[in-house]
Amino acid sequence: MTAPQDDFRLTPEAVKVLAHPLRSRLLSTLRRGGPATATTLATELNTNSGATSYHLRKLESVGLVADTGEGAGKQRLWRAATSSHSWERTELAHDEDAATALGWLERDYLRLFSTDFGHWLDVADAWPDEWQDAAGMGDSWVTVNPAQLQALRRELDEVLERYRDADPTPDARRVTLWTAAYPLEPDDIPDLDTDTSPEAGTRTDQP
Repeated sequence: MTAPQDDFRLTPEAVKVLAHPLRSRLLSTLRRGGPATATTLATELNTNSGATSYHLRKLESVGLVADTGEGAGKQRLWRAATSSHSWERTELAHDEDAATALGWLERDYLRLFSTDFGHWLDVADAWPDEWQDAAGMGDSWVTVNPAQLQALRRELDEVLERYRDADPTPDARRVTLWTAAYPLEPDDIPDLDTDTSPEAGTRTDQP
């Protein structure tokens, strides 16, 4: 898919660092809420500031977060280094530890979606009718080859980019939009000699 100019492509080292429950949440929290100190993040995520500082430094070591240089005293003010990160499964497959870490990370994102969307369902009735009607979920299926699927995902991402660049109106709220594309019959595996090399990757602005 088309990625923002500041998109971070996960390396084997980076995915192994990110595949940790607290580190994944730290990055997500910084992207959602903006710069914060380890103390503030620890309070929000119900952990201690010492552990938070350690894991922020680990994320910093692979370029996922950065020190803004604007902290007061010894308090470092951290920010997400990029607005999103992406990956190619095949790029990471040669490193067994990285492949295992990516597997955990992808399933963690699945758990995060289930939790977040479930919370929306819990509170949706309290929102104005127009928001209840505008939000929601759905699914559809198409018959495509790998190249067509890549083109479809790029086109969808180009639509999202237009809305990212649009000026918000006074009644606007931040909305998270998850997309997933996978075979309808996942057990019907193609012959391995079929060329299915991806040209783009998977991207997340989330976590």
